[in-house]
Amino acid sequence: MKRLHGLYTTAAGLFSWFVFGLVGIALNLVCSLLLLLPGRERLGPPVRLLINRLFRSWAAWLHFTRLVYLEWENFSPATLAGPAVYIANHPGLLDATFLLGRLPDTICIFKHALIRNPALGPAAIMAGYGAGDKGADLIREVAARVATGRSLLVFPEGTRTSAHEKIGLLKPGFALIAARAGVPVRLIAIDAPRTFLPRGQPWWRVPPMPARITLTLIGELHPTPHERAADLAARAQALLAAALPPPRC
Repeated sequence: MKRLHGLYTTAAGLFSWFVFGLVGIALNLVCSLLLLLPGRERLGPPVRLLINRLFRSWAAWLHFTRLVYLEWENFSPATLAGPAVYIANHPGLLDATFLLGRLPDTICIFKHALIRNPALGPAAIMAGYGAGDKGADLIREVAARVATGRSLLVFPEGTRTSAHEKIGLLKPGFALIAARAGVPVRLIAIDAPRTFLPRGQPWWRVPPMPARITLTLIGELHPTPHERAADLAARAQALLAAALPPPRC
């Protein structure tokens, strides 16, 4: 039975990645054509909604195939109301897909290499995501978008968390964006097995499954007048570290 289960999870995992990639290529092909249209900015909200629905369907598929079980704590309409900068620890490769499928009208920051990738970039550009190598310009640009009513998802560690620590050091850029946009910072703690697509593991290597992942919205912080971004980042770091259990396999 253990051997059969291993064969099933490997086959189901590879098939799921195939479907994910196929849908992603189709979406980006359509978005590459939309980029040629004048006034494409007006299409940003429906593209973000489509991405939200696709990622939510992806999570539902992983649950249906008994590969990944997600538990959402404190993600009610009341706690998600209004624009915010959402920050989370980053234990696994799929964290962004799960959260973008749950958070309303939310953008994120892509690495510049991904924005330029024709298989990934067109949908990100159409959705109004930011490119992560613009420094101060990026902070001003993304803060302006958040100020118009969108939310922002950020993984302030800058990369996936090391398998042997709760959370890495948070970079303070998210605090600058929240202060400029005048929105709160909402904190999300992700408790996931560290064998589930951690840093350094190839995306195509099927991890041990089923995986149980708990995502908890633990509260929000409001930038105070004259508070340094580094100080707000330190407050967020302490709260996330306290909310996370020790790394588990």
